[in-house]
Amino acid sequence: MVAILSLMVVMGFMMLGEWVSTRSRAYVPSVFITALLFLVGFWTIVPKNIVPAASFGTAFIQITQAVLLVHMGTLMDLKLLLKQWRAVVIALSGVVGTVVLTMGIGRLLFDWHTIVASVPPLTGGLVAAFLMTAGLKAQHITALVAFPVAMFVMHSMLGYPLTAWMLKRESRRLLQVRHVDVTVATADSATSATVQTTAQLPVGPLPTVPAKVKSVQPQLRHWQLPAAYDTSAFMLFKVAAVTGLAEWTAQLAHGTVNQYIICLVFGVIAHQLGFLEDAVLEKAGVFHWLMYGLLAYIFANLNIVKISMLSGILIPIVTLIVLGVLGMWIASSLLARPLGFSREMAFASALTALFVFPADYIVTHEVTEIMGSTAEEKQYLLDQMLPKMLVGGFATVSVASVIIASIFLKIL
Repeated sequence: MVAILSLMVVMGFMMLGEWVSTRSRAYVPSVFITALLFLVGFWTIVPKNIVPAASFGTAFIQITQAVLLVHMGTLMDLKLLLKQWRAVVIALSGVVGTVVLTMGIGRLLFDWHTIVASVPPLTGGLVAAFLMTAGLKAQHITALVAFPVAMFVMHSMLGYPLTAWMLKRESRRLLQVRHVDVTVATADSATSATVQTTAQLPVGPLPTVPAKVKSVQPQLRHWQLPAAYDTSAFMLFKVAAVTGLAEWTAQLAHGTVNQYIICLVFGVIAHQLGFLEDAVLEKAGVFHWLMYGLLAYIFANLNIVKISMLSGILIPIVTLIVLGVLGMWIASSLLARPLGFSREMAFASALTALFVFPADYIVTHEVTEIMGSTAEEKQYLLDQMLPKMLVGGFATVSVASVIIASIFLKIL
């Protein structure tokens, strides 16, 4: 009974987040509302262990995150992914801008230890927050333990809606470009058809198409089974096989490349080779369950945040967030035009440092669902924005945040 009630509460928070996002046309992202509900719930009547009680525990997450990243690879084209080096440069420049502004101006306003404990979560979201928390505890600097988690809570509440706003502005720009391209293509086709006069066509009745004309039929790739055998279990088996190979490769690399980046790359390769289907976990019917579980596990970390913790450090946290986000905007804006990005897309890519996968995927998907009026428009927006958001997020959260947190722990 406890497990069922816990699951009901967790999914209720998810549901309310989605409803508010839909009602606000994605101006208020679902992850923001859900995080707020968890936070208030932990402050009041919600048990601290509600997420593991709902079956979303450590073992579940060890499988989920890697498997979901392999799935993300099946949503991307390899050539498209390789082109996203610009998103990596812009996202990392945003991190540099954050560090420069907070360490520069912030040092004039607050003491050294406050800045060092608070800044890394601004460059890597949850990952950096818990690296700093663990490091502060290990060094017995208990007075500063609250700062990294408080920074994560506060900047996430700003980061989600701000990113959604940037992506909505970018969506409008992309749709305008697409509509112009479609109009020009239609006009060109009409002009071309007009030029085809009867003098260019054979006189008399047009030849009929022989009955033997070949219709283009999709062919099964050599490792794909007939539909009767291509079951959900078979799809999950293939995903597990690719994930296992990716994690084994990550172990051989001894952490040189983050294991989740390798999972994403292996997912892309397996998809390009035809081994994994498009959106494989959605076809297997488990994608949303895994995604909700991962989100719940992330929000469960808010159970250590107390009201007294936030109220005592609110002014330095808010000030550093404003400085950090301003640094992101300045750095990403400077590189946007040279690298072929709009300022909105560049800033959104840099803002991925404020939160972690799957929030970047969810915010992008929610915006495209609201802004696209047809399935083709929604897919077009996803193709244009999602790779930039995911790759930018991996660059900041998986790579830069670990490096910056380790450096900052040494200079405490």
